[in-house]
Amino acid sequence: MKVRVLYFASVREKIGKDAEEIELPAGIATVSALRSHLRDRGGVYENSFAEKILVRAAINQDMVPPAAAIKAGDEVAFFPPVTGG
Repeated sequence: MKVRVLYFASVREKIGKDAEEIELPAGIATVSALRSHLRDRGGVYENSFAEKILVRAAINQDMVPPAAAIKAGDEVAFFPPVTGG
């Protein structure tokens, strides 16, 4: 299944791109599994999606938990937690 992945803020800066289309292998069906798949790419992806790094996600512009299901054609966005004052 193919999804569009968007990267924002420091995630985008580390990876060096703001978006990409990804054809996911069988078995990648949740945000958590997608994050693991990206981390397994190594390099900048491994650094950006390491388990100790807090990253939020949204599917089709709705905030979701890591266990949220992904389906073909979804837009999945990853970004750091928002801080402010």
